[in-house]
Amino acid sequence: MVAVADVRALARTLPRSTEHLVHDRVKFRVGAIVYVAFSRDEATMGFGYPKEERDALIAAEPELFFLPRASDLRFHWVCCHTARLDHDYMTELVTEAWRMVVPKFLARQRLGR
Repeated sequence: MVAVADVRALARTLPRSTEHLVHDRVKFRVGAIVYVAFSRDEATMGFGYPKEERDALIAAEPELFFLPRASDLRFHWVCCHTARLDHDYMTELVTEAWRMVVPKFLARQRLGR
């Protein structure tokens, strides 16, 4: 199971990442762009993910991943159940969501090619 504290520890290591509390929801941003957000009860986590790939992600693991609410389908976003997410997978998902919102040179500095 992944908790906000786990994501916070990772996000603190990612350049330009900041944490915010918005309407009782923890969100991680780069500038004005949110790349990870938790539900109020922290049972679900939404994160940046390419729209064209999210249906395949959800189909591969429907017990873990699900679509965001209808009003958020226009964004590059997908959601997951934190109780079913392990730490290594969270690290991959959060890092890739961060990579989507930072300049390419910064992502290369942090992650390599």
